[in-house]
Amino acid sequence: MHEVIFLEPVFKEMIWGGSRLSEEFGYDIPGDHTGECWAVSAHKNGDCLVRGGSFSGKHLSELWEKNRELFGGIAGDVFPLLVKIIDAKEDLSIQVHPDDAYAKEHENGSLGKTECWYILDCDKDAKIVIGHHAKSKEELKQMIEEGRFEDLIRVIPVKKGDFFQILPGTVHAIKGGTLILETQQNSDITYRLYDYGRLSDGKPRELHLEKSMDVIGCPHRDISADRTREQFAGAVKEHLVSCAYYTVDRLLINGGADFVMEEPFCIFSVVQGAGSIDGTEVRKGDHFILPAGYGKYCLSGEMELICSSVGK
Repeated sequence: MHEVIFLEPVFKEMIWGGSRLSEEFGYDIPGDHTGECWAVSAHKNGDCLVRGGSFSGKHLSELWEKNRELFGGIAGDVFPLLVKIIDAKEDLSIQVHPDDAYAKEHENGSLGKTECWYILDCDKDAKIVIGHHAKSKEELKQMIEEGRFEDLIRVIPVKKGDFFQILPGTVHAIKGGTLILETQQNSDITYRLYDYGRLSDGKPRELHLEKSMDVIGCPHRDISADRTREQFAGAVKEHLVSCAYYTVDRLLINGGADFVMEEPFCIFSVVQGAGSIDGTEVRKGDHFILPAGYGKYCLSGEMELICSSVGK
């Protein structure tokens, strides 16, 4: 099929969210505490609608169920990926995600959650949480029970353009003043370890200490991103990560270049600038899928995109 499938995002208000999704991308957000744009999602908690074209008005989950040929006929009960833009005006909770095996057993057959972050923008001297300092499960449990979270968590500096792969079992948190694009498995399972004593509707938000301690890896180990670049006449393709669940690349278009899609399908998010794909105009904030068999395509203009496909 040689048709670009555009998607309408779903928005989520969060206690830590802000208004940058409107200010930066021009989205019609529900309020000034909007934390997440589910840009490409077929999850039951946020199922994107197709905008225009042959499948206009259909949910992405429906295309996955009834038109699997659009995705190369790959197997799976659910669409495998979920792409978000996250506006963290305030700190997110200290959290951790389970892997597939744990989620299947403890979360009604859900997928686990491997994810990665591309830092779209952040405040000067911004920081994030990735990892912890406990050397063993016993030390981890003791530090959690004693509430020594400042000693436990590992805080690192970040800047615009940084990229991080977050494996299941990794303690992590996006901190305030950070705008990221997240590519992840199609899962909405999060275990909160610590939430700064914040109240939501007058009550502390639920914590998941036992499940968190079950899944946190000890000791923490970093995953280094092996970023490589391929130069074209009017573009640069930067490879960010490949794992069992997804491959993610960054495309910088400066004029234009031809590419060939060999994957079962590809997801694109325009995160800066504007241009076109095969003559169809696209701009910052657009998200679209190239379906199976699309083949050769041309991106032109002055823009930055994040592209993802299923794992290799």
